[in-house]
Amino acid sequence: MMPPIVFFLIWIVIGVLAGALADPIWKGRRPYGEIADYVVAIIASVITGLLDWVVLPLIGITGTLKFVAAVLEPALVALLALWIMRIIRKE
Repeated sequence: MMPPIVFFLIWIVIGVLAGALADPIWKGRRPYGEIADYVVAIIASVITGLLDWVVLPLIGITGTLKFVAAVLEPALVALLALWIMRIIRKE
């Protein structure tokens, strides 16, 4: 099993990647700026990852499935948060 710090670093990298992917996905629309995209994506990714880290074992999800969920779900939530930012501030 990987130490928690490794997961924390993975979640940060996932947030950075989601922030970088926001530009090509939504074709340059960054209503709050590039830095805001990165910050929101990192925060969403880390919070979701931490929730997964705590909640998944409580409901019996462990091992490989926990790893996959703790990596994929933060990426999806980060992209969802970036999409919601764009919906809120439609130009």
